[in-house]
Amino acid sequence: MRSDSTPRVRGERGNLYQEITDRIISELEQGRFPWVQPWGAANANLGLPKNAATARRYSGINILILWGAVIEKSFHGQNWLTFRQALTLGGCVRKGEKGTTVFYADRFIPKSELERAQKTGDDPSAIPFLKRFTVFNVEQCDGLPETAFAGIAPLPERDVRLL
Repeated sequence: MRSDSTPRVRGERGNLYQEITDRIISELEQGRFPWVQPWGAANANLGLPKNAATARRYSGINILILWGAVIEKSFHGQNWLTFRQALTLGGCVRKGEKGTTVFYADRFIPKSELERAQKTGDDPSAIPFLKRFTVFNVEQCDGLPETAFAGIAPLPERDVRLL
């Protein structure tokens, strides 16, 4: 999330770590602690977020990011889609809707590195990468099948009374 309202220049690559740091600081400045268990928040089903097209659960920092978006925008569910996934499911993202940025980190081994490793008998070296994706809550979409809205059981509320 950019701290100013200026649009990002095409081709400009922001520092992903700084974006997350800025988002957490913004939450703290608003009196919210993003790492505190937020179950029971008004109007929010804060079960673990999932991709509505693949049913894959989001993990890591993406959970905090998507929980924050649910609270900030008063969404009722935790099902998310990319723009293309919404189209593939026969729906569309409503005009003017703003997405939420999530991140995907992994490693890959280039073909040339595999060939080099085979020739030399060494282990191939993997290259880490980090990608960003924009996702939309299914409530920001029209024309999706009912399966995209399948509910997620909320996380259990904790009894915080001292014994």
